[in-house]
Amino acid sequence: MIRVALALAQREFVRFVRQPQRVVGTVAQPILFWLFLGSGFSSSFRAPGMEHISYLEYFYPGVMLMMMLFASIFSSITIIEDRDAGFLQSVLVAPVSRLAIVLGKVLGGTAIAMVQTLIFTVAAPFLGLSLGLGTLAMLVGAYVLTSMGFAAMGFFFAWPMRSSSGFHAIMMVFLMPLWMLSGALFPIEKVPGWLHVLMTVNPVAHALILMRTPFYMTVEQAFADRRYLIALAVTTVWTAACLLGSMARVERRDRGAALSVSQPMLTSIRTAANKPTR
Repeated sequence: MIRVALALAQREFVRFVRQPQRVVGTVAQPILFWLFLGSGFSSSFRAPGMEHISYLEYFYPGVMLMMMLFASIFSSITIIEDRDAGFLQSVLVAPVSRLAIVLGKVLGGTAIAMVQTLIFTVAAPFLGLSLGLGTLAMLVGAYVLTSMGFAAMGFFFAWPMRSSSGFHAIMMVFLMPLWMLSGALFPIEKVPGWLHVLMTVNPVAHALILMRTPFYMTVEQAFADRRYLIALAVTTVWTAACLLGSMARVERRDRGAALSVSQPMLTSIRTAANKPTR
C-alpha cells in the first residue's frame, strides 16, 4: 500500500510541476493578496497588543495558510479529472488497497503545498522575523500537519463530485470561509460575539496559531504556552478526522441503479438470445 501511495503522490507532484499555469496561479495569487492587502491596510491596522506589527507581517502566516488551501483544492480537483480520463477507474479495479488512493492524493497535495510554503518562508527575514533551527522545525511540523488536513478535507469533498464546477461551488461556500474565519485577515480580539464563537471552533484558526507562534516564541516558550498546546491538539484531531473520513468515504462502494425488467421484455431478451445466428 505504501508503494502505491508513494507512486500516486509522485504522479501528483510531477503533474503539478509540468503545468506551469497551475504553478503560477497557486503561487502568484496568494502573494498578490499579501502585497496588495498588506500594503493597503498597513496604515490603519491597529490590533490589541500588536501595535508594533505591520499588516504585512500580521498577514504573512495567513498567506501561507492560503497557499496550503489552494494547493489542496487543486490537488483534489485532479480526482475529478482522473475519473473523467478513466485513470481513477483503472486504479479502483487494480488489486491494491483503496486506502492507498487516499494516502497518495493526500501526500501529493502535502508535498505540493510544502514546496510552495517553504519557498515563501524565505521572505520572513525581510519582515524582521527570525528563522532559527527551532523556528524552522516548528514551522515544518505545522506545515505538514496543516497541509495534510487541507488535502484530506479537499479529498473528502471532491471524491463524490462528478464535475469540477460543483467542487468549486463547495470550495467557495465552505473551504474559503474556513480560511477567512481563521484570523488570517483580522485578529480574533474585539470581533462580535457570534463571530468570536465561529473563529474559536474553527480548526483552521488553530492551525494558524501553530504557524504564527514560532515567529514570536522559542520552542521552550511555545510548548509551555497553553494556547499553543490546545492549537496543536485541535489541529492534530482535525487532520486525523479528515483522513479517517476520506478513508471511510473511499471504502464505501457506489451502488448502481436498480434495473427493473418487465416480463414481456424478459421474454424478448430470451428469444433474441436463443435465436440462431447465420
